Amino acid sequence: MELKRRSVLKRLMAAVAGVAAAGSLASATEVEKDEKISRDVTNLQDVPLFAGSTQLGRLVFISGTGADAASVHDIRKDTDFVLKKMEKRLIDAGSSMEKVLKVTVFLDDLADFEGMNEVYKGRFGKNPPARSTVAVAKGGIPGKSILEIDCIAYV
Repeated sequence: MELKRRSVLKRLMAAVAGVAAAGSLASATEVEKDEKISRDVTNLQDVPLFAGSTQLGRLVFISGTGADAASVHDIRKDTDFVLKKMEKRLIDAGSSMEKVLKVTVFLDDLADFEGMNEVYKGRFGKNPPARSTVAVAKGGIPGKSILEIDCIAYV
């Protein structure tokens, strides 16, 4: 009887080990399938320079988004424009404003902080992301924009 119990126990342990190994192999295969996806690639002299968004697995990274040529140099209007542009990139990647985990806001002038905040509030749903806001030296934002915003989200 004791020998029979040990035999059954050995087979049970071998089956558990086999299932665990198969699960590890499946996880490793999933990681290998992850491929970096770049969208809205900007080229410089026909060489890829940067992407508007990059995705790896379930993470989506949205590049710094500014108002550039569309900037009217009004912090409220420019913030609204930039957030809508960022939201479009998130949707194109299969994500949304509600799935944003981290935001960084770059302001040309810290005096624009309150105006940016007025437009920013509530745009990310009831569970807002972590955020850093930095004022850069005058002229520190490329193009004609007075702010730039980037984010990290998930799909």
